[in-house]
Amino acid sequence: MATKRDYYEILEVTRTASQGEIATSYRKLAIQYHPDKNPGNEEAIERFKEASEAFEVLHDADKRSRYDRFGHAGVNGNGGGGHFTDVEDIFSAFGDIFGDLFGGRRGRSRVRKGRDVRSTVSLTLQEAAQGVRKTVEFQRHELCETCEGSGATKGSKREKCSYCGGHGQVVQQAGIIRVQTTCPACHGEGSSVTAPCKSCRGTGQKLRKVQADVQIPAGVDDGMQVRISGQGEPSPNGGPPGDCYCFVSVLAHSLFEREGRHLICRIPITYSQAALGCTLEVPTLDGPGEVEVPPGTQTGDVFRLVGKGMPDPRVVGLGDLLVQVNIEVPKKLTAEENKLLRQLAELEHKNVAPARKSFFDKVKKYLSIETEE
Repeated sequence: MATKRDYYEILEVTRTASQGEIATSYRKLAIQYHPDKNPGNEEAIERFKEASEAFEVLHDADKRSRYDRFGHAGVNGNGGGGHFTDVEDIFSAFGDIFGDLFGGRRGRSRVRKGRDVRSTVSLTLQEAAQGVRKTVEFQRHELCETCEGSGATKGSKREKCSYCGGHGQVVQQAGIIRVQTTCPACHGEGSSVTAPCKSCRGTGQKLRKVQADVQIPAGVDDGMQVRISGQGEPSPNGGPPGDCYCFVSVLAHSLFEREGRHLICRIPITYSQAALGCTLEVPTLDGPGEVEVPPGTQTGDVFRLVGKGMPDPRVVGLGDLLVQVNIEVPKKLTAEENKLLRQLAELEHKNVAPARKSFFDKVKKYLSIETEE
C-alpha cells in the first residue's frame, strides 16, 4: 500500500503556517487541479482529492493538533482524512468556504435555512433574577394557504427559469476561475411563476403575527438575547426554518440599581445613626436583611451583603448587594430636637476635636495673610 504524503507537503506550507496561509494554498491547488479544468485527467483528480483531504485536517484546529502529534494515525478513523470518495463530496464540504469558487457542479442549488426574526420581552428585576417563562409576540412569513407555498394561481404551476435553466445558479468565468452566483431572475429557486397567486402576489408566503413561549434563564441582563429555535421564517427551498431571537429589556427598579451581578441600594440614615452606629434593616430580593453600621460611619460608606445580588446565566453563584449609606440632614426639627442639637453645638464649641481645630487654625492663618496683603 502506498504511503500517504505529509499534509503540509501536499499543501506546500510549513508546519507553522497560519490558517489563512493554509486556505490560500489550498485555493491555489484547487484551481490548478480542478476537475473542470482537467477533464479526464485522473492524476489531476487524485491531486485534487489529496489536497482537499489535507485541507480538511489542517484547517480544523483539533484535527491539526492530533495530526501534529500522531501523524496520519491521529486522524484516520476519527472524522478526519481520507473519507472523500468523489469530488462531489468535496464540493459539498468546502463550496461555501470559497464563495462557490468551484462553480455550479451539476446545477444543484443549496438548501438554505430560513431567515431569523426578532421579538422583545420586558422583565422586572425580580423576574430577571429568578428566571421566568414568557409568551412573546412577533411577525414572520408563513406559507400562503391559498397556493400552499407555490406562489402560483390554482390550476397553474411554476415553470423552469429560462435564465439559469432551472439550476438556480449561474456561472461566470474569468480566465481559469469560475464563480457561481445566485440566479438574479429566480433568486436561486430554479423556477418562476407566470400566473402569480393573488393572495400572496406570487411570493408563496404571507406575513402573520404569531406567539411563542420562551424560557428566560435566571440572571439575564438588559440587552441580552435568548434564541427560540425553529420559530423563524420557513426556508425558501425545503431547508430548516430560521430562529427567533428574543431581546430582553429589564425594567428599572425603585430600590435597586444593577451593575452586572451586583445590586446597589442607597439608603439614607440619620446623623445619630451614623455617629453612634446601628443595626440597619435593608431590602433584598429575598426579603428584609440587616447591615451593621459601625459608629463614625461617613456619607458614601458601602456595606456588602454577600450572595444577595443577581445570578449570571454564564457562571455559577450570585453577586452581592452593596448598601451605600448617605447621612440625611432633616429640613424641619421639633422643639425637642432643636434644643438637643443646640446643646450639642455648644458642647462641640467648647471641646473642639484636634482635627477640627487644625482645620480652623489653617483658615485663620490664611485669612490673616490675606488681610496683611
